[in-house]
Amino acid sequence: MDRYPPIAEHGLVGDLQTAALVSSQGVVDWFAAPRFDSPSIFAALLDHYHGGYMRLAPEHSDATCKQLYYPGTAILVTRFMSRDGVGEVIDFMPPDQTRTATDRHTLVRCIRAVRGTVDFTLECRPRFNYGRAEHELELGEDGALFQAPGIDAHLQSTFPLEQEGQDVRAKVTLKAGESGGAVFTVCASGGEAPPPPTTEGLTGHWEEVSRFWHRWLRQSRYRGRWPELVHRSAITLKLLTYAPTGALVAAATMGLPEQVGGERNWDYRFTWVRDGSLSVRAMLDLGFVEEATAFLHWLTDRLREREGKEEEPLQTMYRIDGNPDLPEETLDHFEGYRGSSPVRIGNGAADQLQLDIYGEAVYAMSQGAEIMQQSSFGGWQTLARTLDWLADAWDRPDEGIWETRGGRQDFTYSRVMSWVALDRGMRLAESFRRPADLERWRKARDAVFHQVMERGWSQKERAFVQHYDGDVLDASLLLMPRVGFIAPKDPAWLSTLDAMDRKLVSDSLVYRYDPAASPDGLRGSEGTFSLCTFLYVDALARAGRLPQARYTFEKMQTYANHVGLFAEEIGPSGEQLGNFPQAFTHLSLIMAAITLDEALDAESGR
Repeated sequence: MDRYPPIAEHGLVGDLQTAALVSSQGVVDWFAAPRFDSPSIFAALLDHYHGGYMRLAPEHSDATCKQLYYPGTAILVTRFMSRDGVGEVIDFMPPDQTRTATDRHTLVRCIRAVRGTVDFTLECRPRFNYGRAEHELELGEDGALFQAPGIDAHLQSTFPLEQEGQDVRAKVTLKAGESGGAVFTVCASGGEAPPPPTTEGLTGHWEEVSRFWHRWLRQSRYRGRWPELVHRSAITLKLLTYAPTGALVAAATMGLPEQVGGERNWDYRFTWVRDGSLSVRAMLDLGFVEEATAFLHWLTDRLREREGKEEEPLQTMYRIDGNPDLPEETLDHFEGYRGSSPVRIGNGAADQLQLDIYGEAVYAMSQGAEIMQQSSFGGWQTLARTLDWLADAWDRPDEGIWETRGGRQDFTYSRVMSWVALDRGMRLAESFRRPADLERWRKARDAVFHQVMERGWSQKERAFVQHYDGDVLDASLLLMPRVGFIAPKDPAWLSTLDAMDRKLVSDSLVYRYDPAASPDGLRGSEGTFSLCTFLYVDALARAGRLPQARYTFEKMQTYANHVGLFAEEIGPSGEQLGNFPQAFTHLSLIMAAITLDEALDAESGR
């Protein structure tokens, strides 16, 4: 067992309230419960010795490992091929279709021998509360019970379990055609133990979960050139959405490094207003109206909560239930992925001022205009008061989209998105015939536009730049033509695109910005941002540079992992870095694919 397998060597399974990573070696090395943002139970990916894991794989390590998803589902199949036979582990979590928050979550791990004879070994070593809580083990005829403060974990299997200290081991030999499995269930302390699993019952679970995902995916309207890639991204976004509230987490994990050995190791298990808002358009374009509606309701609730308070109307990010309290602390006892420390939980960037989020929020509402039209008049008044506030508050330095910790700046992207908020707010008011101080909004919108055109432009670079006090380029501005701030073939924009080609693009991969030229308050460097590469594809397609756009998009697919998932970044050697899988990357992939499809269709006269 590799202590720290590559980040990309994982698949994701989940039940729409939490999720687990399964390595291509059959190891569950990340799992938190009962929610995405709960303390971990398995976290060997962040500390092999203290994090905990569950391994279910052939006993011998000489097997060749392959991993794939059962088509059109979130059921993960890990195949092991050895001299003696071929075995499979099938991992999935049954979704709770009531959409009610629950403390009970189940990870099902089926095994079967496909050819020959396979000796499977099970090791279950949970380490509760990020490895900080001790647990006690009770082993009986019906399985194992791990008890930690506030939480129980039941492990049951179709084969006998053996105690090893406070952990469990087992071995079972299967011949071709034989199957079995293990079920790991977490619940609150004292919760009822689930019934012992049977081979027939495990098969039934598998078929039921498969039907759930096939039914969900049938809603998709996508008929473009990359259905498997786009649908895998859609399933991933669904897996990263907390069904009880509709909130989308930025990633399933925390603490995975943007540079191995570096300090850029953040907790991404929260809901960013920015990420969730941009997902609305991606999901609506694919036909997943229910998911878009749920997030818009979650977003509206966040605006209502702060009405009349002396605070910013929105916080940068929240917990999935809307709780704004995300204190950041360090897990000093975790060594971090391959020694990448500190490992952080919580996120201090929640308290930053990031003015662009108002643009993304109102942009989402305008994309879901039919949904918003059905909202109450009180909801409109909340939005109108938010835009009244923004009309007075937009002209301030902030920390920006990349959450820099090197001091506030007059970020161009923040101004662009302030323009978007005011512009889309005006459109909504006029479209719905709702009362609004349109003149006030229009005056502020036009002032933002003039300021960006005058101060956000660098004569030296012949491009729009990151902030007003420098000449650093910034890939976030690739969204400018998409949101309508500038025409996609405007000479100023084409010149900006050319400058980005020179300064930010490496083998079609795109950096956010140059941290050496624009210090962000953190040590070390980072890889290219996969989000930015897909935004680059979108901008190229809109600019009419279709051969370059398509080649970049096709080349980017070679950086996906073996099951079509992307982490946050791509490192210098093509390795995936950062938290995994990242929602922002997958939603921008969907956006880029749809834009490119439309441009190619228009070119061919379809």
